[in-house]
Amino acid sequence: MGIRRNEEFKREAVRLVIQSGRQVKKIAEELGVNLWTLREWIKKYGNQEHGNLVASGLKMTPEEEIRILKKELADIAEERDILKKAIAVFSKKPKINTLL
Repeated sequence: MGIRRNEEFKREAVRLVIQSGRQVKKIAEELGVNLWTLREWIKKYGNQEHGNLVASGLKMTPEEEIRILKKELADIAEERDILKKAIAVFSKKPKINTLL
């Protein structure tokens, strides 16, 4: 039963992100969930929940869909920028002290 409840929580968290259009970071903080964990849930359940919302009669207006897509694009751009910075940090050659 705990696993089922956990799955329901994850799906509800993703549904909240999709419906509210608020920042994923803010929703993660409110739910007490790590930001990256919530992003993984969105990747896993996002398309399913989006489809469920449409199938259940919740039709999105073009403006709502654009808002959601812009938000997803901003999240992906943020992830890309973080990865670029990480690559820059890890690709630096260590300085070797030759005065030993």
